Amino acid sequence: MINRYTRPRMGHLWSTEAKYKKWLQIELAHVDVLAEEGQIPKEAAATIQKKAAFGISEIEALEKKVKHDVIAFITNVSEKIGPEGRYLHFGLTSSDVLDTGLALLLKESAQHILDEIKLLMKVLKDRAYDTKDLVTVGRSHGIHAEPTSFGLKFALWYQEMVRNYNRLKKAQQTIAYGKFSGAVGNFAYLTPQIEEKICKKLELNFTPVSTQVIQRDRHAEFFSTLAIIAGTIEKMATEIRHLQRTEVGEVEEPFMEGQKGSSAMPHKKNPILCENLTGLARLVRSYAMASFEDMALWHERDISHSSVERVIAPDSTILVDFMVARIREVLEGLVIHKDTVEANVHKTQGLIFSQRVLLALTQKNIANKNIDRQKAYEWVQEHALTAWKNKTSFYDLLSNDKRIREYLSEKELKGCFNPKHYLKHVSQIYRRVFECS
Repeated sequence: MINRYTRPRMGHLWSTEAKYKKWLQIELAHVDVLAEEGQIPKEAAATIQKKAAFGISEIEALEKKVKHDVIAFITNVSEKIGPEGRYLHFGLTSSDVLDTGLALLLKESAQHILDEIKLLMKVLKDRAYDTKDLVTVGRSHGIHAEPTSFGLKFALWYQEMVRNYNRLKKAQQTIAYGKFSGAVGNFAYLTPQIEEKICKKLELNFTPVSTQVIQRDRHAEFFSTLAIIAGTIEKMATEIRHLQRTEVGEVEEPFMEGQKGSSAMPHKKNPILCENLTGLARLVRSYAMASFEDMALWHERDISHSSVERVIAPDSTILVDFMVARIREVLEGLVIHKDTVEANVHKTQGLIFSQRVLLALTQKNIANKNIDRQKAYEWVQEHALTAWKNKTSFYDLLSNDKRIREYLSEKELKGCFNPKHYLKHVSQIYRRVFECS
């Protein structure tokens, strides 16, 4: 079973060690550019590149004293470098490192999720084609509506994940910005050209203008995109939960050998994976809301956003990565009870074919006489309500109505009850979904 502990890639990305590695990468890129620009001796830059290192426990001990994480980090690295360490962090402010480091982490985490979405899309496509010709009953308001293809459920989700992939790709680009403009964003000690060169080394874009921080609309876009992805996964999970209800019984989540469903009722097989995903989607949405609250900061900067992002950045990305992998696992192992799917098509004694009968009536012309749509609707609804109330055959009631038989022959009426009619354009839909995406 997929869980956050068996998916170390994203978890390791947000470890303390990984964070400090990004910070060191930023500081070293900064030193390289300063040396190239002649602002510090090249020999000093070479020494810094050779000796720069950090100790996590040492940084933590320093932070307890100085109460500042970046100062503790810079102090620890400088001590390991020696005298040349005085060039480290020259002209920078803490947020240059923090925000640029966060950009690197979010960019990388987005790539992990993008890779997972591609895997999910393949599973959705496979399941769509597996069930393309399986007739199921479509439902609106939870009530049987008309027949459709079961595979269209998966095709719909596939197309939505294509949009989510594109959204996240754009959000990844939006968040991949660094800044080295100093304490209030006016380049008091460095130059815009130096910022551009450092960002290029880090494979980031540069912010055309900033304050002490990169503006948080970028982050809000990123986290809201994650919330939309979580919402799509919740949509899938909710549908599976409904279809697994005992009264429906069309699908089941994978149920492993030895798995137990209830401590009290041995017969239970509950949709717990999808219920879990539904709950996690709520959490990811709340994180997106928190990112909106971070957009308005005081003047050139306050740190009200900082504590929020230390939670929502790792949690949102780890959760969405997990959610995409989990729904893929569910879909791969999803049991589809095709006999039940087909039986449910006929559960309402043919009522789901009512619109076809209605339209067939309105299209007939007998002795230059057409039937009014409202009149046809009343005839069909009359028998539909009787069939529903008495649990009798809708077809038989229609067939025995002389008014209707005046317009529709037995062959024409029977033709209205052919479920394959509703799949006649499915192949075209599939081409639009899978060949044009």
